[in-house]
Amino acid sequence: MTLHDVAREAGVSIATASRALNGSARNVRTENASRVRAAAAKLDYRPHPSAQAVARGSTPTVALVVGDVADPYFSAIAAGVTQAAEAAGLVVTMAVAGRSPQRELELVRTLRGQRPRVIVLAGTRIDGTTASTAPKDGRAVDGAAASAAPGDGRAVGGTDTRGALVGELEEYQAAGGRVVMVSQRDLPFDTVTIDNTGGAHRLARALAGAGYRRFAVFRASESVRTSRDRVAGFTAGLRAAGISLDDRFVIETEFTRGGGYEAARKLAERGADEVEIVFAVSDVMAIGAMTAFRDAGLVPGEDIAVAGFDDIDSAIDVTPALTSVAVPLREAGQEAMRLALGGGPAPDAVQISTRVVLRESTPARR
Repeated sequence: MTLHDVAREAGVSIATASRALNGSARNVRTENASRVRAAAAKLDYRPHPSAQAVARGSTPTVALVVGDVADPYFSAIAAGVTQAAEAAGLVVTMAVAGRSPQRELELVRTLRGQRPRVIVLAGTRIDGTTASTAPKDGRAVDGAAASAAPGDGRAVGGTDTRGALVGELEEYQAAGGRVVMVSQRDLPFDTVTIDNTGGAHRLARALAGAGYRRFAVFRASESVRTSRDRVAGFTAGLRAAGISLDDRFVIETEFTRGGGYEAARKLAERGADEVEIVFAVSDVMAIGAMTAFRDAGLVPGEDIAVAGFDDIDSAIDVTPALTSVAVPLREAGQEAMRLALGGGPAPDAVQISTRVVLRESTPARR
């Protein structure tokens, strides 16, 4: 049984049920409180200890959950969250989910007990988010389970982490906390989204305009929505330029630098003569690919062009400098805190725009 069930049984809102059961200082009418307690007894519902703690008062902290602390994408978002939080007199604590939906759920349950004023979840949403089907590295699950994974994140055997996560966050929010996502608009909370599809579309058009015609794409699992959105936008941009993408050169790998290296190694081993340029769905993957091409005797930017996405700081430090799609990630973190501290009762969504940055890794072709 959840707080939703109690509220429904008593005929009151979730917030009223939470205040009646968790000892909030805010007043609840006597008749409503009686109905809530009766409903809880009937359903054998016991309040979550962390929900009671939040209802009775929060600490001046922001709990930030990121996918990977070593990925510059998340560190830039964290910098923005921290800057805005400190300006509001709040302290940020950070936890790492390792791109695991199950770990993300466990962290939220733990963090609720620490009574933060705000919880920010930063990271791509993963379809089929169950404990048994969503591995940490974001790769596709094998066999029938992979093909059966539904697009709404319901369980395919194992624990329904999406439903459980929504329940935890709704109860936390009903008790007075604030929740903001930095990801796709998938869960019923304030969300800062990145224009992944549009940015990738514009990148494809720009590269086609620079004279490229034969493309390869390094992507993560189909279940990883950031990767899927970027591939969809890029493919649509190529089509708009009259270019088709050969499925032989769409290589699925891990959403990491090592994944980009491995995909490039495979491409070089089987022969990259038919490919002029590689689009990797993140800069860290693209940088890993450039290293693998060098190890295979190919010069990035000369023998094969490379482009990425995110425009992390390292994009201009590598040689040649990496073409990318710039995402103002620090701004995304700041916007998340603005939503958290000033948002209204209804979930809001803010989209962060992107722009294409062409550099030496994709020189114009004759």
